[in-house]
Amino acid sequence: MPLAVTFWGTRGSIPTPGPETARFGGNTPCLTVQREGGRQLILDAGTGIRALGRRLVGDEAEPLDLTILLSHTHWDHIQGLPFFRPLYHRGNTVRIVGPKPANLPLETILRRQLESDVFPVPPEALGARLIVEEATQDSASIDGFLVQTVPLSHTAPTAGYSISDPAGGGRLSYLTDNELGGPRGAISRAKLVRFLQPTDTLVHDAMYFEAEVRERRGWGHSSAVEAVLLAAEAGCHRLALFHHDPEHDEATLERLLEEARRARPPGCQVDIVIATEGTTLSC
Repeated sequence: MPLAVTFWGTRGSIPTPGPETARFGGNTPCLTVQREGGRQLILDAGTGIRALGRRLVGDEAEPLDLTILLSHTHWDHIQGLPFFRPLYHRGNTVRIVGPKPANLPLETILRRQLESDVFPVPPEALGARLIVEEATQDSASIDGFLVQTVPLSHTAPTAGYSISDPAGGGRLSYLTDNELGGPRGAISRAKLVRFLQPTDTLVHDAMYFEAEVRERRGWGHSSAVEAVLLAAEAGCHRLALFHHDPEHDEATLERLLEEARRARPPGCQVDIVIATEGTTLSC
């Protein structure tokens, strides 16, 4: 059974609302992965999760049981959590799973978003049962999905995820905030390629043009060309360019897509698209 992958936020670093980002989206990272008529997983909790929360509360009369997989705790990947409406409804359960941060427990970082110095609504207003877990396994069954994790190359401890349905269907791999050409090698190239095989849809950090990435080594991100070469090497069927630079407007992202498509090795058939807020891909 195919998986439905819906983008709720595709921008990196900071939200960028306005006419120059309206087509591809200005919200920061959030995706859902869902089986037809079944459970779903939420990937990251950027500002895109706010619209998802409204949809979930509006659609469901029964209590919600939700799982959010965080890639890491940089602002753009968690800043939507205080505005996630299911957290404020009694009877709901929201489980958040993510990699262990370098300096503080994951739960401490997330709860500090609700401190009065930075947010006006007190933690006591959370009606849902909130469970925060630091991931300790490379592979686990979560809400009926097989979830595999891999460490990524970024400036903070970051996890990539591969999600599939044990009953059959496609496989999504989500590798945001991953510097393929940088010095941080959290995992070898060979192991990363093996992790991705087989992948139907790869959502990968593609923040920069080749000319930009040379100037920004060590910042924890990849170029679109680097993402294409990885997808080709791993035999992925589709690559969704993700984590768009806040300075890249619609026309700039179109040029980035063209640079990426020109970089496909001879004979490579990987389909390359721009991750677009509000759209759903089947894999």
